[in-house]
Amino acid sequence: MKLISIDAAPGYRTGVLIGDEALDFALAAGELPLAHWIPQDMRLLLAGGERGLDIIRLFVASVGADAGLAARLRAAGALKPLASVKLAPPVPRPGILLSHGRAYHDHLKEMRGADAKPSEDPSGFLKNLNSITASGSPIRLPAHRATMVDFEGEFSIVFGSRCHNVTEARALDHVAGYTIVNDVSARDWVEHFRRTGNPDLNRGGKQFPTFTPMGPCIVTKDEIPDPHDLTLTTTLNGKVMQDAHTSNLIWRIPALISYFSEFYCFEPGDILTTGSPSGVGFGRKPPVFMRAGDLVEITVSGVGALSNPIVAG
Repeated sequence: MKLISIDAAPGYRTGVLIGDEALDFALAAGELPLAHWIPQDMRLLLAGGERGLDIIRLFVASVGADAGLAARLRAAGALKPLASVKLAPPVPRPGILLSHGRAYHDHLKEMRGADAKPSEDPSGFLKNLNSITASGSPIRLPAHRATMVDFEGEFSIVFGSRCHNVTEARALDHVAGYTIVNDVSARDWVEHFRRTGNPDLNRGGKQFPTFTPMGPCIVTKDEIPDPHDLTLTTTLNGKVMQDAHTSNLIWRIPALISYFSEFYCFEPGDILTTGSPSGVGFGRKPPVFMRAGDLVEITVSGVGALSNPIVAG
């Protein structure tokens, strides 16, 4: 099942994808009375757990089985082509957005050299929540840091229940599903970071507004039997930049969750990215950076495609 948030400015509404159409829960309540009870905040929706998700699965099954119901929902504007819906980030305002770094063997080598060895423990940093934007929305190049803006496609975890100090064996019990994040990075500071070892220089280049596109949806974990058996592809103007498999992750997802949950108390709707594979623009010879007019798209098998145009700030 693919859950979405809909941009209904000045707020958001929740919904679900049914094929290539989006069902808006708030507008569907006239035909599906139980929809009145579905929260319009994705964090609250996920906090309802599997019982809440099962109600939504019943909606999806009902619409798929009843052509008359689907027609009435379309007439009410509650069911419409996804292409005509303005998406919000699937979780517009998570409590925690934690980005895992140095996560793939190949990416570690392209950034730090062929002899680079993984650190003993995973590393991560918090991202500014004001950097979050939706699939389809523009990534804005900051005027004062516009020349070295890079892409980093990342398969990402969405929590569905409180998760603190959990074992690897229980880690996936706290996962609601998965989404895609582009950890956009201004690389101006990377060489200085390499000389000084000051990680704040690298992290600072990831905090600008619109530098965390997320989406297009949350795929519930029952749709992804093995999160370590997925293909991630990033294209820039249709040219493949990143072509990776989640089996290349240095730390498996239960290990990541268990490690970071020792320190953080994750809540429903919080996001943990699993890091970027190789192929980023900075690691290429010559480097490739995003320019105004470009289109960057990240696809993860089973999840969908996160697509964003690049514009001047």
